[in-house]
Amino acid sequence: MTGKTIYHTATTLDGFIADPSDSLDWLFTQQMDDDNPLLNFDRFLPGVGAMVTGATSYCWIRDHLAKTGEPWPYTAPLWVMTHRTDLEPLADNVTFVSGDVRPVHEAMVAAAGDRDRWVIGGGDLAGQFADAGLLDEIVVSIAATTLGAGRPLLPRRLTLELLEAGRNGDFCVARYAVKGPLNG
Repeated sequence: MTGKTIYHTATTLDGFIADPSDSLDWLFTQQMDDDNPLLNFDRFLPGVGAMVTGATSYCWIRDHLAKTGEPWPYTAPLWVMTHRTDLEPLADNVTFVSGDVRPVHEAMVAAAGDRDRWVIGGGDLAGQFADAGLLDEIVVSIAATTLGAGRPLLPRRLTLELLEAGRNGDFCVARYAVKGPLNG
């Protein structure tokens, strides 16, 4: 296994990835430099060979694409962790699964080859990968805004090692290695 499993996401200063209505509208009010290497999806996505997301994030992507008329942006295989039976795939590369993240991770590793595996969200799903010892890095862009409530960034107690930090517009971007559970 050569690539890494990375939870790459954005959060508010108070630690929420979505508001209580599961909206990410707050994210689009923030200024960023698209050419900045610390927060540049045009550089990140080509290195991704497999992805996983939860149903809430998948539905947000679906609704956002319907609203904007944008095409499906991902070519890598995407697994959607869900117990819902009413979801339909937006593309041929979308697979719905439920249960333990370990078999999904194995499939992601096989599909990605030497490329990275992206845990899109949400925070609890990233936490399940961390609980299983399968999350290598967290890349988080911390926005200059607060929500007061919503979906938490990562509802787990983990020990991390700061690998890189910098600024991109209104974001403080940090990359961490996941060391393991926080003991004590």
